[in-house]
Amino acid sequence: MVGPDEATNRVLVSDITYMPARQGWRYLATVMDLCTRRIKGWSLGNTMRIGPAAAALDQAVFRERLAPGFLFHSDRGSQYASEQFRDLLCRHGAAPSMRAKGNCYDNAAMESFRATLKSGMGMNEPFETQEDARLGIFDYIEVFCNRQRLHSALGYRSPLDCER
Repeated sequence: MVGPDEATNRVLVSDITYMPARQGWRYLATVMDLCTRRIKGWSLGNTMRIGPAAAALDQAVFRERLAPGFLFHSDRGSQYASEQFRDLLCRHGAAPSMRAKGNCYDNAAMESFRATLKSGMGMNEPFETQEDARLGIFDYIEVFCNRQRLHSALGYRSPLDCER
């Protein structure tokens, strides 16, 4: 459960994963508030390059009006380690943090979200189209995950309820 000394928008975690569609892979980058488990930004792209990761970060910063000084944690993927992405973090006033080599647990909240996303969306079959992928992911993140899904870490509240 979120304690009185914790606050939203201080620590964000991010990851990128693939989503199968019959028209070709889509790559989903997500940014989560570690305190409330709310997905603050997400972007779906055609490549696993920096584009989706940068767009998800930009969405989180602008949507939430993030103040400089937040911690941004990710794995050591080429998107996040690139000079272009580090420059973006600097422009947003974020303190970068990356997963330690060989430590698969320090981004566990995001890894858990990714597993829940894929199982919750029933990813047994690929999306018919890339638009189906975008609409399905929007519904899962913005309607279900952020507003309805109850988290034991949040005292069985939804991320949005936790932020209120």
